[in-house]
Amino acid sequence: MSGIMKISDKEFYSLRSLILEHFGINIQEQKRTLLVVRLQKLLQAQGFKTFREYYNYLIRDSSPDRLHELIDSISTNFSFFFREHKHFDYLSKTVLPLLVERQKKRNSKNIRIWSAGCSTGEEPYTIVMLMLEFFGIEYAMWNAGVLATDISTRALKKAMKGIYSQDKIRHVPAGLNKKFFNKADEGKLVINETIRNNVTFRRLNLMKPTFPFKKKFHIIFCRNVMIYFNQQTRNDLIRKFHNVSKPGSFLFIGHSETLDTSRNLYKYVMPATYMRI
Repeated sequence: MSGIMKISDKEFYSLRSLILEHFGINIQEQKRTLLVVRLQKLLQAQGFKTFREYYNYLIRDSSPDRLHELIDSISTNFSFFFREHKHFDYLSKTVLPLLVERQKKRNSKNIRIWSAGCSTGEEPYTIVMLMLEFFGIEYAMWNAGVLATDISTRALKKAMKGIYSQDKIRHVPAGLNKKFFNKADEGKLVINETIRNNVTFRRLNLMKPTFPFKKKFHIIFCRNVMIYFNQQTRNDLIRKFHNVSKPGSFLFIGHSETLDTSRNLYKYVMPATYMRI
């Protein structure tokens, strides 16, 4: 690669508008160079000499495959196990006991959990680990797996393989590390089959007008996703989360994100944690 490709104002604003329309990601002016760096390899591999050529290629036929390549190139898939550990402490010590009590009163064994923006799988796998620890041998009596979705097909492929470097699992308690991971090649570790079998991975664009779920969720994790959205997109997403959640359900967001409680959809519980009204 010989230097960074140049992008004109018109090319940048055209691509930014396209990305905002399809993915809700609001790329600010200060991220211009980052956008160029992330897309340059894709453009050169496909023989495009300018960003204008690439943009015209996209709008001539905005097929799913072309858009998947675009979002795979620009999306950030940074995650690790037990990230923002206070969320997981609260899940284990407060949320799961509360949900079990509620569901037993309803004579139900269902606990529906959605990891929205699951990246490379660390979050949903962490949730399943904690559920297995919480329920113990009774876990098999519950319908309590995790739906994990992301817009990036590249991230989802990594998630489904379940192979991680040591730095990704550095915050996993030693007992869980030995219990739920096996050795893989090159010093890496692979999540065991029990954990993987309890996570269902699907590709989903959170910009869809409605979500294709027949049953509502008790818990939604959507952390460090909305930081890329503008305020209107955030508001729309929170409304859609509200629509697919049960009253009294929990929503976990990133600590650098905020939720407008004045809209009377959710009430504050603790930092980056809310309950559906």
